[in-house]
Amino acid sequence: MNESEVIKGCLKNDRASQKALYEHFYSKMLGVCLRYAKDSDEAKDILHEGFLKVFNNLRGFNNTGSFEGWVRRIMVNTAIDHLRKNKQNYLIVSTVHANDRSVNAAAEEVEEDDLLSHIEKEDILKAVQELTPAYRTVFNLYVIEEYTHKEIAEMLDISEGTSKSNLSKAKFNLKKNLTHLIKPAHGK
Repeated sequence: MNESEVIKGCLKNDRASQKALYEHFYSKMLGVCLRYAKDSDEAKDILHEGFLKVFNNLRGFNNTGSFEGWVRRIMVNTAIDHLRKNKQNYLIVSTVHANDRSVNAAAEEVEEDDLLSHIEKEDILKAVQELTPAYRTVFNLYVIEEYTHKEIAEMLDISEGTSKSNLSKAKFNLKKNLTHLIKPAHGK
């Protein structure tokens, strides 16, 4: 079954088509949800909620642009909605952030390319998941989904300055956390 046939089948509530669509996008969309969630259980909750929205809103897909992009956007929006529902004031800039000069200096010692070449994809995902919800959300929307700070501010009902600040702090915290992972490998 091709994508068009699967969509048509889903619109007719055909279980085999729904299963095919779910199985086709499960891994990719779980990856999207994992970037916004604190752990795999929360990611799966977001994923399932997102698939319900996909099936319920399938008539809204107008065949302009890619279907995968449409599904991805629903997953991202579901993740943001999930965070809004479950975290009070999660998008406000954290007043607690790293100012420890020794940690900052250590994080700056490692070149970004060097850092990424020594770290597994799973470790990077784990480091992203360890960010505060505010930092994690802005990081994903800006770096992965390629939204502008203006778009992020509108989506999350925050200022552009807050979006920029959260991105900066997210990058700093990621670099600091990932730097600690490679120190044993370099013998530092």
